[in-house]
Amino acid sequence: MITPSYVRTMAAYNAEMNRRVYAAAARLSEAERRAARGAFWGSIHGTLVHILWGDSQWMSRFDNWPRPQVPIKESDHFIEDFAELAAARDKADADIARWAGTVDASWLDEDLVWFSGAAGREIRAPKRLLVAHFFNHQTHHRGQAHALLTAAGEATGDTDLFLIVPQLID
Repeated sequence: MITPSYVRTMAAYNAEMNRRVYAAAARLSEAERRAARGAFWGSIHGTLVHILWGDSQWMSRFDNWPRPQVPIKESDHFIEDFAELAAARDKADADIARWAGTVDASWLDEDLVWFSGAAGREIRAPKRLLVAHFFNHQTHHRGQAHALLTAAGEATGDTDLFLIVPQLID
């Protein structure tokens, strides 16, 4: 079951993994970060940008962040400059941690209703499910970025949740 502790734990895990992935990406040249590598979002940069775009989209629904002004098909171009992207990622992770600290069981028990551009219709879904999707989306695409970074010769260290955040955060 998705609990407030789960939300805070995943926020802490994702923030730490983002720090590790961005540090590895920063050790690459701009050309290496932007090289087409066969990933769904093309490059390391494109993948990292898409993750932030997705986070911004979901947090616009969860915490009233501004919605990204580019559509999903252009999400890999949401932010072009790597330094700006890294700064935006740091801010997003801090804001996600702040939000996670406010999530309680009653909020998680509610449904969220929104118009999905991707589905082309209004959707109603349990917030618990959507929070799990939010963190899963980050983990899924960050795993792709991690594989691309590893292939480029960079390491991030351990990635296992139980090693990064060894206990649930209350």
